[in-house]
Amino acid sequence: MRRPTTTDLYVLAWRHVRRLPDPLVRGAAHLVADVVWLTRTAGVRQLSRNLARLRPDLDPRALSRTTRAGMRSYLRYFVEAFQLPGWSPERIDARVRATGTQHVRDVIDAGESLVLALGHTGNWDLAGAWASRHLGPVLTVAEKLPDGLYEEFVAFRGSLGIEIVPLEGGTTFRRLTRLARAKPQLVPLLADRDLTAHGVEVDLLGTPARVAAGPATLALVGGHALLPAALSYERLHGERRRRAGTPWGLLIEFGEPVATRTPDGVRRDVVAVTQDWVTALFTAVARSPQDWHMLQKVFLADLDPARLTDVPRAEGA
Repeated sequence: MRRPTTTDLYVLAWRHVRRLPDPLVRGAAHLVADVVWLTRTAGVRQLSRNLARLRPDLDPRALSRTTRAGMRSYLRYFVEAFQLPGWSPERIDARVRATGTQHVRDVIDAGESLVLALGHTGNWDLAGAWASRHLGPVLTVAEKLPDGLYEEFVAFRGSLGIEIVPLEGGTTFRRLTRLARAKPQLVPLLADRDLTAHGVEVDLLGTPARVAAGPATLALVGGHALLPAALSYERLHGERRRRAGTPWGLLIEFGEPVATRTPDGVRRDVVAVTQDWVTALFTAVARSPQDWHMLQKVFLADLDPARLTDVPRAEGA
């Protein structure tokens, strides 16, 4: 008998989790998150280190509580991803609250695309599903995954109104640039972790880190506006909770556009623009650190020194 693959398990979850009672699914997710947190896996330990650097004001007890809440938030994202294809537009609308949307609408209404710099926070799939209906078409990049899993994710996100470009070398940027110029749309890029080994070294709220150059590069080359967008969970109450069918909502905070040119019209460099969106984004992320789902290495102190050779750096980083 064939052993089930990761793809098989994901497909099974997408087909059946949505049919289970929400309290049961949430309870199971919390249980799994707590067990993983208690076993102190490598991912949990890295999450704790990342949160300690993001929020150095947390004492050991507060850091432990935040890490546990972080694992619950991370599992909540996965459960919601499996439930999301079964949600009605009305339920999605009840789940999401957005601020700063005028910054986005100003660009889209002018007939231009804009780039959004995101971190692995909250639920970016839910945010994309909401934005594709209320703000404009959504175009993004996804890492190629093995065993047919990438195709399943493309189908899943396509059902939410999100167009995907695969991350596969130099052709990715060229295709993304061409599509972004074709029509007004939102181009959100998860950029708080560098997957290319060609990232930018920045000061992440006082600690050296490395992030992806993609948002700044695309905005500069394509002449697009660049905005940070922070996602976090918030508790729902009353009528909104009833319509959402869950106690958890998603807050999208669109920041102000990051300057891509100097006051005299000269195009700024990738490193400076990247530093600006990182500062703006993580100032917001630090207010809800438990919703930063970063179980991988981001800060320079954790990264392999061999990968840091010739990495562009922001001034002072």
